[in-house]
Amino acid sequence: MIINAADIGDNEIIQVDICIVGTGPAGLTLASELSNLPIKVCLLESGDSLFKEDAQSLYAGEVDSHHYPHDELLIGRCRQLGGSSNFWEIQVDENAASQEILHVRHVIPDEIDFQAREEIPYSGWPFRRQDLMPYYERAHNICQVGPLDYSPHFWETPERKELDFGDDRAESRIFQFGLRSVFFDDYTKALSSVSNVDIYTNAHVVELVTSAAGKSIEKVKVAITADKGFWVSAKTVVLATGGMENARLLLMSRGVRAAGIGNEHDLVGRFFMDHPGTRFGIFKPSSKAVFDSLGLYDLHRVRGTALMAKFAFSEQVLREEKLNNFCVSLMPKVKGLETQAVVYFRRFTQSIRKGTLSGETLAYLKKSLPNFADVVNYTWSRLQKQEQPFYGPSRGGWFDLPDRDTRFFAFELGAQTEQTPNPSNRVTLGDQKDFLGNPCTKLHWSWNQSDLASIRRSQEIFRDVIAKSGLGEFQPQFELDMGGTPFVVSTHHHIGTTRMHVDPAQGVVDANCQVHGVANLFIAGSSIFPTGLGFANPTLTIVALATRLADHIKRGYGQ
Repeated sequence: MIINAADIGDNEIIQVDICIVGTGPAGLTLASELSNLPIKVCLLESGDSLFKEDAQSLYAGEVDSHHYPHDELLIGRCRQLGGSSNFWEIQVDENAASQEILHVRHVIPDEIDFQAREEIPYSGWPFRRQDLMPYYERAHNICQVGPLDYSPHFWETPERKELDFGDDRAESRIFQFGLRSVFFDDYTKALSSVSNVDIYTNAHVVELVTSAAGKSIEKVKVAITADKGFWVSAKTVVLATGGMENARLLLMSRGVRAAGIGNEHDLVGRFFMDHPGTRFGIFKPSSKAVFDSLGLYDLHRVRGTALMAKFAFSEQVLREEKLNNFCVSLMPKVKGLETQAVVYFRRFTQSIRKGTLSGETLAYLKKSLPNFADVVNYTWSRLQKQEQPFYGPSRGGWFDLPDRDTRFFAFELGAQTEQTPNPSNRVTLGDQKDFLGNPCTKLHWSWNQSDLASIRRSQEIFRDVIAKSGLGEFQPQFELDMGGTPFVVSTHHHIGTTRMHVDPAQGVVDANCQVHGVANLFIAGSSIFPTGLGFANPTLTIVALATRLADHIKRGYGQ
C-alpha cells in the first residue's frame, strides 16, 4: 500500500520488522525480495510519485571544488518514488513512435576492479567478482536486461563486429541497456499491492535514534513538516538513500555518538567518488571502410537487447602501466555541431562583449584555435539556421544513416574514468539549513594527481595503438587542452561515502553491509563501494548487492 505521510498522526509510532529508507533501485530491490513473506516491511520515501520541488530542495547544499559541477547536488539525484531512476535518459530508438523509450546502461565490472592493487591506495573488496556472479544473474532478471554475457563476440552481427586494433592493449566492452521504468513504475506498482509492504511518501527521514549504549537503532524519526512528524520502530533498518544522503543521515544522527552513527574512525562521508566524464581526444578514421566497421559502438539492438560497445584497455596494460580503469565512447562530430572549440570561442566572444580582456579571455581564444574549423562550421550552420542532432552515449542511430561517412568527419571520444579512493574527497554537514532545519550537504571534490597522470598516459597509449593500427589518427585531449586540467562532467555515480571493509578502522560497513558496531543497521547502494569498480555504471552492482543483502536479512528472520 502507498500511504501519504501527511495522513499519519503527529508523534505516532509505526511498528514494523524492517524499515527501508529510500525507494531507488536499492530500496525497491530489497523490498521486492522481502515481499510476500511473514515480515512487516515499510519503505520511507522523501518524495512523492510525481516530482516535487520542495522535496528536491532538500538536496541543496554546497560543492567545494574548482572542477566538479556545482549544480550536481540538485541535478544528479532525485527525491521521488523510484529515486534517481526517474532521471535516467538514454534514447536507443531515435525514430521510434514513442519518445519515452528511455533506458539505463548496465555492465559487470572487470575482475581487476575488485582486487587490491598496490598502485591504487585503499583498493580491494572483501570478496571477488566471481562471488557476486549468482547475484549479477538475479540482478539481470530484476533489471530486465538481456543474457548475462558481455563478450563482444556474443553480440556481433554481420554488419556490426568488434573493431580489430591489431594490438592486445586495446579491447572492447559491451554495455547493455534496460528500461528505466522497471524501477519507478513496475516495481512501485507491484509493491503497492503486496500485503506485507507499505510505502510512505512525503516522509523525510531526519534522524536515526540509537539505544542508550548506541549499539542498535531504536527508532527512525520522520519529518512531515518542520514541526510535525512520526516515528518508525523497526527490528532492522536499512539506509538506501544514495551515495551522499546515506552519509548525511549518519552524520546528522548524533545522539549518544557525537560524531554520528558509524563514525568512530571518522570515515563516514569520506572517499566520495564519481566516474568523472572527460573528453579523451579526437579520432579521425582513415577511410569509409573504418567508418563502416564501427557499428557495434553505436546504440542499437541485437535480438531485442539494446547495447553498445566502448573502447577500453586490457588488464595487462592496466597493471603494467599502473593505470586507472576507463572506457571511451564514440561521439560522431557533425559539421556545424557545437564542439569544445566552439564553446571556448563563445566564451571568448562573451567576454569581449562584456568588455573583459584578461589572460583568461585570451586563453579561451587560444584553446579554440587548434579546431577553429569547428567554429567556422558552427557559425555557418547557425547562419543557415540548420539543426544538427547530437549523437553519442545517450542517443543512438548515427550508424544507420546512409551518408554517415560524409556527414561525420571525426569522432570525439568521451571517457568514463575510475577515480582513486581519496579520504579528502568527502561529504560533510554544511552551515546551510534546509526547510526542515537540518544541515545541508557540503561536498569537497578534487582531482588526484595520480588520476590526472593516468588519464594523460592512457591517451598517449591510445594514440600509439591507433597509429600502429592504420585505423586513422588520434589527437589526445591533453594536446587540445594545451595541458590544462580536464573538463569534468559528472556521470551522477555517487560512490564510496560509507565504504565496505572487514576492519572497522578502515570501513563503515562490514562484508554483509552492516554498520560496524550497530547490530540492526545496514546500508545498501553505491555508498558502500570501497572503490568505484573501474568505469562500470553502478546500478547492476547496486541491485546485485541488494539481493545479497536481502538473503542475509531473510536468514536472520528464519526465511
